[in-house]
Amino acid sequence: MSAQTLDRPAKARKSRRSVKDKFLADGGRRPPVWKLVLRYLLLLVMFAIMVGPFLWQLSTSLKGAGEDIYSYPPKLLPSEPTFDNYTKVAELIPVWDFALNSLKVALANVLTNVVGAALAGYALARLKFRGRKLATVAFVMAMLVPVESIIIAQFMTMRELGLNNTLTGVVLPGCIGALNVLLMRNAFSNIPYEIEEAAFVDGANAWQRFTRIALPAVKGTLAVVAIFAFMGAWDDFLWPLIVLSDQSNFTLTIGLNYLHGTFANNQRLVAAGTIIAVAPLIVLFASLQRFFFRGVGEGAVKG
Repeated sequence: MSAQTLDRPAKARKSRRSVKDKFLADGGRRPPVWKLVLRYLLLLVMFAIMVGPFLWQLSTSLKGAGEDIYSYPPKLLPSEPTFDNYTKVAELIPVWDFALNSLKVALANVLTNVVGAALAGYALARLKFRGRKLATVAFVMAMLVPVESIIIAQFMTMRELGLNNTLTGVVLPGCIGALNVLLMRNAFSNIPYEIEEAAFVDGANAWQRFTRIALPAVKGTLAVVAIFAFMGAWDDFLWPLIVLSDQSNFTLTIGLNYLHGTFANNQRLVAAGTIIAVAPLIVLFASLQRFFFRGVGEGAVKG
């Protein structure tokens, strides 16, 4: 190992000290202790509100039939953890078939949104054509329309196209989201025009500038669009409930609703089904979180 490699931690510490010394020299002051305590207390409260229900569901799903889930004071940790509830869920309903249908819908939604939103966003941000501003306003207005107000029209359209009771009919209305298009537009707008002008002088056409310059610069926003598209399709309940009637095509959210309606007294099974539905979202976000946070910054500020 080289001396330069060994010296990196020392250089990093020196850099951090210099930033701290400069901050204090400029008149900066550390916040009072009570403010720090209050800040961390608020963070703990928010953590309990947001993560607490998930931890409680996870705990309930791991409790056996002989353990009281309504005990007071409540017990978060199961005395004898078991996975029998997950096995019973798979025995009572075809949960893995439902999960496969949801995965097909979610992956198709991710693919169509990533490709379609990227193309539309690049056109709105970088190409000059008549009516570009009007098209941008149309996407903004589309976000203001409640889904419930157009869901009947969507159902009639799917019926006329013969796509009722198909997974294609579930995917089609949400294949390109207006929010995703606007996210991609903002991300592409942040790319300096000088880079594309240089490529244009070198003879690159619009497609080459899009694939070789623009797309590599907005990988983070593409990850954000992929996460939003996957979560929206995976969690959607109302539209699949309306358009699907054959149990073999049911998505996971509809299948778990049948579990809750039939076995409402056994909250352990309901909790196990909930964890099965949430687990893929946690894995997805954990895999793409570094791209997600970078992508939020790409489209946040223009210029």
